[in-house]
Amino acid sequence: MGTSRNLERRTILKAAGASAAVLGLATTAGCGGESGSGGGVVTIRYSWWGAEERAKRINRTIALFEKKYPKIKVRTDFQTYASFWEKFQTQAAGGNPPDVFQNAVTFLRKYDKRGILLDLNSQAKAGNLSLDHFRDGVTKVGQVDGKQLGIPVGSNTMALVVDEKVFRKAGVEPHVGWTWDDYFKALKAIHDRTGTPGDTGYFTIMYLYDLYLRQNGKAFYTKDGLGFDRADLTEWWTDGYNRVKAGIVTDPKVVQQDSPKSSLSAGHGASEFTWDNFTVRYAAEGDSTYGLAPIPTTDGRQTGQYLASLMLSASSHTSHPKEAAQFIDFMAHDPEVGRIMGYDRGILASAEQYDAYRPTGPVDKEIAQYEVDTAKAGVLGTITPHPSGADTIEASFLRIGGDLGQGKTKVSDAVKQFFTESEAAFQA
Repeated sequence: MGTSRNLERRTILKAAGASAAVLGLATTAGCGGESGSGGGVVTIRYSWWGAEERAKRINRTIALFEKKYPKIKVRTDFQTYASFWEKFQTQAAGGNPPDVFQNAVTFLRKYDKRGILLDLNSQAKAGNLSLDHFRDGVTKVGQVDGKQLGIPVGSNTMALVVDEKVFRKAGVEPHVGWTWDDYFKALKAIHDRTGTPGDTGYFTIMYLYDLYLRQNGKAFYTKDGLGFDRADLTEWWTDGYNRVKAGIVTDPKVVQQDSPKSSLSAGHGASEFTWDNFTVRYAAEGDSTYGLAPIPTTDGRQTGQYLASLMLSASSHTSHPKEAAQFIDFMAHDPEVGRIMGYDRGILASAEQYDAYRPTGPVDKEIAQYEVDTAKAGVLGTITPHPSGADTIEASFLRIGGDLGQGKTKVSDAVKQFFTESEAAFQA
């Protein structure tokens, strides 16, 4: 949903698209040649972003789909996050996007505005896919102006991942209802007592800033623009810059050097804000123990959190809308698909898959419990609308914030640049 300093785009483990073995898997799963039909067999193209592990899982699910629907073949393509959207934009501009593709809320209005996305309500009415049996509120993430432009396959929410060993060493205990003042005091205590920066760079994360704004009665976006002003951003980025200079927040130069590894798992920071389902990467990358902590608040209660979702969308240009819809339905509802995918793309969105998968590992169990606890706390709200241009704006927020942290630009200039780039993105 899915990008935090979107770790899925910034740090995908073992960048996808580089492995000949996985490419071989994709080729096998995509037998059938170019999109079209021959002998009654239809071939659809399916594209997504992610790491090699996701590719392996998805290709297993495609094999199940082709077994159930022998007259539909699926040709696959996957990339890293940035490469995926670069390629997709070229395909969309040429009128040849994939029949089905992974999507996120950031891109819905952009490609709906360009007439690229199929309204799946028509396919639901035709009986080719079901909009029923989803976890509460999840399907709304894929809706724009009454149109169902995406079907969720996994949901997540923003969380704080902490290095539990460093927090214990510093004598710091995260707790429900802690405020931003409490959190920043904790970062200083961690730095003073362990020599480790307390956070890896909260001030560059668009989605976290959205939560902070929501806690204060605003939001990052309105339906068609920004929901905050220059004074708001000046305060946020000034605080972040000052904490970098004090050593409380990891130097962005170090974050860049650590990439594609996270600075949290590299031991160059004690906490990091990200989507809860990304927690699995830290255990794979680092040699400490990592846990999920509550989002700091302004008033001790409202976190501003909401459910985001990775979803599947279909192209309005597809020659095979029925088959595309059947594929999306299978991927969203089939219980065995849920057992194969697990929480790779977030907590499973449909009731059939959520009930079918029982997490066994400690990380998956913690992710599931975190979402259950967050829902029970009654703090989850409705996702902030993302207008057309949101993808460009998110990239600007990360890049300009990073430049600011490195001292390449002053706060006033950074704020001015961000608002200028945002205005251009909205008009594009």
